[in-house]
Amino acid sequence: MKTKELTCIGCPMGCVLTVQINQGKVQSVHGNSCPNGDCYARQEVCAPARILTTTVPLAGDDNHLMLSVKTRNPIPKNKIFACIQELKKVQVKAPVHVGDLVLKNVANTGVDVVSTQNIG
Repeated sequence: MKTKELTCIGCPMGCVLTVQINQGKVQSVHGNSCPNGDCYARQEVCAPARILTTTVPLAGDDNHLMLSVKTRNPIPKNKIFACIQELKKVQVKAPVHVGDLVLKNVANTGVDVVSTQNIG
């Protein structure tokens, strides 16, 4: 049996979680003060995922302005660098608004990248 300690980010409490893992499966979670901690620990151990936030350049902009973007949903943690590589090839033409699609199905994750700001 393996033990892993995590700090929960499921709510503002920041509980220290102790996760017991046996053969790659979570056996128990202790230390959470709400149900979010149990859910967070199980996902973090079995299939960690993150929201990716970054910037992409605006096409034809001489001032080198960048547009902030993010994945609409969490992506598998091991796909972050593949997503960044795809986003390096993207330029967005203004005007653009919050929530506008920037890149569909980034790195075959099934998750879209969207704008997080209004420009132009």
